[in-house]
Amino acid sequence: MGIQTGNTLLQIAFVLYVSSLAGYLFFLVRQKEWIQKISFHLIAIGITVHFAGMAALGVAINSLPVQNLVQNLSMAALALGAMFLYVQYQFNLKMLGLFTALILSVTLLAVLLLPDTQAPPNDAFTGVWFYCHIILIFAGDATLGLACGAGILYLLQEKGIKARNPGFFFKRLPSLDFLDDVSHACITTGFFLLTLGLITGFVYAKVLWGKFWSWDFKEFFSMGAWFVYAVLLHLRLYGGWRGRKSAIMTIVGFGIIVFTFLGVNLFLGGHHQEFTK
Repeated sequence: MGIQTGNTLLQIAFVLYVSSLAGYLFFLVRQKEWIQKISFHLIAIGITVHFAGMAALGVAINSLPVQNLVQNLSMAALALGAMFLYVQYQFNLKMLGLFTALILSVTLLAVLLLPDTQAPPNDAFTGVWFYCHIILIFAGDATLGLACGAGILYLLQEKGIKARNPGFFFKRLPSLDFLDDVSHACITTGFFLLTLGLITGFVYAKVLWGKFWSWDFKEFFSMGAWFVYAVLLHLRLYGGWRGRKSAIMTIVGFGIIVFTFLGVNLFLGGHHQEFTK
């Protein structure tokens, strides 16, 4: 019963996300404030319904719903939505809603289409360190995803400014400095959360497998992504890396995160492969 309720709520959330995406696309063309407000409220309601659906699923399986690929995709989307609400509250970067609504719609579509094979109970998916690791990693990755979105908007705006004809996005996006500041704030927050997520993950590995580091593919690529953002923050602080260089490196870093989240589990295997069956 709980699983069916959760699935129904996810379907409703998907409809709300797609409706929000359509609204943001309309806002992109018409630039009417009321369209943006409606689109934002649609995505906010969708995130709330999405959370309720994941909560219902968690109660039904008596565990955090991250035990297979479908549940992990859904949790990743929920984390992105939650962090978007926070970033939007802090900075009111309206066009970031278009990026977020698109990712949420595509991800929830995959969640609804892929088979949700229920994993057997596993004591490894429990405990304080496990829950802290999962929540922090998802939150950190989601915030870095929003940094990627702001970086993409930066490159679009920069292209419009440099072009002889400013083009479609020039009047629809804020200043380069503002986009760069939003991206940097997301990187700083996401990097902090990712760092805590990795630390709790090492502790969890020690508890579960008896050692902090086991040269698992997931661990290797996760540290690779962490290193990219660490270098980016260092270069920004001491090397003056801002603007275009920062935007490109942010996009590259998030590409590594996506591969770490999906590609490593699906193609390389390792301890974390259990989470994508």
